[in-house]
Amino acid sequence: MDAIISKIFPNSLAEELQIVSGDKILKINGKSPLDIIDLSFLLAEEEIELLIEHSDGEKEIIAFEKDFDEELGAEFESAVFDGIKRCKNHCVFCFVDMIAPNMRKTLNIKDDDYRLSFLFGNFITLTNLTAKDFSRIKKYHLSPLFISVHSMNPELRARILRTPLGKNIQNQLDELEKAGVEYHTQVVLCKNLNDGEELDYTIAEILKRRPHALSLAIVPVGVTKYRRDKFVLEQFDKESALKVIEQVEKWQKKIRAESGRTFLYLGDEFYLLAEKNLPPVEFYDDFPQIENGIGMTRNFIDEFGVFEVKIAENLSIDVISGTSFGKVLKKLVDAPNVRILPVENKFFGSKVNVSGLLTGKDIIEALKGGGERDLILIPATALKSGEEIFLDDVSLAEMRKIFAPAQILPVHDGAEFRKILEGEI
Repeated sequence: MDAIISKIFPNSLAEELQIVSGDKILKINGKSPLDIIDLSFLLAEEEIELLIEHSDGEKEIIAFEKDFDEELGAEFESAVFDGIKRCKNHCVFCFVDMIAPNMRKTLNIKDDDYRLSFLFGNFITLTNLTAKDFSRIKKYHLSPLFISVHSMNPELRARILRTPLGKNIQNQLDELEKAGVEYHTQVVLCKNLNDGEELDYTIAEILKRRPHALSLAIVPVGVTKYRRDKFVLEQFDKESALKVIEQVEKWQKKIRAESGRTFLYLGDEFYLLAEKNLPPVEFYDDFPQIENGIGMTRNFIDEFGVFEVKIAENLSIDVISGTSFGKVLKKLVDAPNVRILPVENKFFGSKVNVSGLLTGKDIIEALKGGGERDLILIPATALKSGEEIFLDDVSLAEMRKIFAPAQILPVHDGAEFRKILEGEI
C-alpha cells in the first residue's frame, strides 16, 4: 500500500505544485511515510523535498518552501501506507467471524491498528502491538486511544481473546499511562461470562486508572446467524438486560456523586431490551462514545425535540429502521401519513436488530407491496461511510430506481428527521 493521493483541494499548496490525484508520495525529505501521522509530522517542516511517482510510473522530485503550519491540501486513498495491522486474536465474539460468506473483502478485515484507533476511534486490544508500535505511540503522543478491555481479570481476558497476550492488559495500560496517553475503554458484555462479579471487578479496576482512563462503555454482545464458533455465547434478554442496568446504575450514581460526570455508560440496546427509559441527555456528558452506540438514541431524541412535529400533510412517508429503534420512532411520530417500518434483519439474523446493520435487500423486501409513497427515509448508518452503498453491496441508486418516483433520503440525525417530516428538506 502506498501514499496514493485521491483528492486535491482547490487553491491548495498541492494544486499550486501541480500534484494530481493518482500521484504517490514516496519520500518526504528522504523519509518514507508509514501513514498520515508520519506524513503530517514530516510536512511540518518549512523546507520540503517530495519524491513523487506519477500514475504513468515517472518519478519527480519537487522541492519547495512553505509556512510551518501550511497544509499540503490533499486526501489519500488510505490513512495507512504500509498496510493495516491485522488482529491475530480469535475473540469468542469477533463480529468479523460472523460475517456472511462472499461479502466484500473489506468487511472481512480484522484490524487491530493503533493508528486507526487514534485517527478514527477504532477499538484495539493492545495484544497485537509491537515494541516499535509502543515507541511510535509515545513518540507522537497518540492520545486518546480506544481500547477493548472486556475484562480486567487477566485469565478471563486471555480466555475471551483466545491469546495468552490478553493477560498483559494491566502492564500495557501502565506503559501507556507512563507516556501520558489517555484512553477510552469498552467491554463487550456476554451473559454468564464477563458480567456479574467480573463486571464489578472490571469497573473498579478501570476507575482506578482515572484520569488516564476517560470513559468506560459496556455494550451487549451481538450474534449473527453465520456464527459457527462452538464457544457458547448467551445474549441478553429483557430480564437480564434489566439486571445489568440496575448493577451499573449503582456505580453510576456513586461516580456522578464524586466527580459530576458519569464516566461509565451502557449501550442503548440494554435500555431498549429492558424496555426502560433512556437516561437524560446530560447523563451522557459530551457523548464520548456515541459512535459505539452509547447515547445515540438519546441524542437522536434530543435533536428531534420535544415540540409537537408539524408533519407535511401532502406527503406519504415510509420510515425504515432496525427493529429495536423502530419502537423509539413510533413514540416520536404518530401520524396517519407516516408509516414506521421496523425491518427484520433476515440477512444477519433476527437477533441483529440495530439499524446500522440493515442490508439493501432486506429494506427492499420490507418496502415491496407497501403501496404508493412520496418519500422513503432510511438510516444513514446503514450506508458505507462516505458512499451510498449498503453492506450487501446494493446501492442507494438501485433502490431509488426500484421505488421511483418516490424520493429516498438517508437520515443522519434527529434534527434532520424532523425537518424532513415537516417538509423543510
